[in-house]
Amino acid sequence: MKAIAAALCMAATVLGSAAPAAAGGRVEVVAGFYPLAEAARQVGGRHVDVVDLTPPGAEPHDLELDADDVDAILDADLALVLGGDFQPAVEDAADDRDGPTLRALRHVDRRTRPDDPHIWLDPLRYRTLVAAVADALADVDPKHADTYRRNAERYERELTALHDEIAAGLASCESRTLVTAHDAFGWLATRYDLEQHGIAGIDPDAEPDPERLAELADLAEREGVTTIFTEVLVSPRVARTLAREAGGLRTAVLDPLEGLDAERIED
Repeated sequence: MKAIAAALCMAATVLGSAAPAAAGGRVEVVAGFYPLAEAARQVGGRHVDVVDLTPPGAEPHDLELDADDVDAILDADLALVLGGDFQPAVEDAADDRDGPTLRALRHVDRRTRPDDPHIWLDPLRYRTLVAAVADALADVDPKHADTYRRNAERYERELTALHDEIAAGLASCESRTLVTAHDAFGWLATRYDLEQHGIAGIDPDAEPDPERLAELADLAEREGVTTIFTEVLVSPRVARTLAREAGGLRTAVLDPLEGLDAERIED
């Protein structure tokens, strides 16, 4: 289980690596939450100014917009939204835009998990999104199209290297069963031959019933699970209850990289 947590730490490092600082005369990009904003920063470099609508350390699913946020969405040169009702307020505001909007989920193959929006947790699917961001920026700012595509190719190579490193790190992991706070890690599990079991469903605020907790406790005993994973932006209460009911298992944090806090972004 330590290998799984380490894999997400590696992903945070790549998703949070510093992009060049923006300069004057830049393209104004507004993004719904951190993975979209980071793709824009990495691809756009000094030619873009990126506004992340979700504050550092905040839960993106619950984001509510104020008037300034709505204005930022309407006025940006390019808007990046995930889609799939992941952030309904952001998607509704983007519907009123006159300018271009990239809806990320439309650019990624999700046929095997059509209801799971967490595509950035699979480095290779996130790589596809990065290419789409490069194309969108090139359409908005053709003068710097070659730069955007070079930056995207560089970041895609980093993501490919991350994929290789995660695959190697998980190859020797004895347990392939992953019990998590909610179903955020399905794409990670699919890519690396893990079996995810979320306490809640796709909605992190959903409350599991006692039958679900009993089912997961039996699963943990049957599969030799030693760790129940909580998340940074989700209350650990239910996960700790499950760990206790499953025989005193340990809990550990597994970050779905939806909203890194300011310190981690700076690092």
